[in-house]
Amino acid sequence: MKNSGEISTLKAWLLILVSLLDEAILLVIIFLGLRFFNIAITWPLILVVLLVVVVYFFIIHKAVVPAIRHRKATGADGMIGLDGEVTQTLNSQGVIKINGEYWHASSIDGDIGVGEEVDVVGINGLVLEVKRKKP
Repeated sequence: MKNSGEISTLKAWLLILVSLLDEAILLVIIFLGLRFFNIAITWPLILVVLLVVVVYFFIIHKAVVPAIRHRKATGADGMIGLDGEVTQTLNSQGVIKINGEYWHASSIDGDIGVGEEVDVVGINGLVLEVKRKKP
């Protein structure tokens, strides 16, 4: 199941291809320049360039695409989707514990008792908006 902050692999590759567009244009200009000055473009040269491009895309696929796809780990957006436990009853507001830290929270599901598990669905200033965790 995809987290709320994740993007699809297709969208990640689209971002990468757009960012590599200037390098592709430069490569085309170099090859056209070589052709314009009658410098022979041999098959071994084409194969070496193709091999370098394939290796480059493999590295991007293994290292960059996962980094682009994962949601933020810091900031307000990094809180959304985390699980917590209610430590002070959530009438309109209360306190929850997430990863050993205590946070003020407000419930969007009505009253939630102490010890119940909740999911963070939003953040308003320093107050987390939570709902009951689905079993």
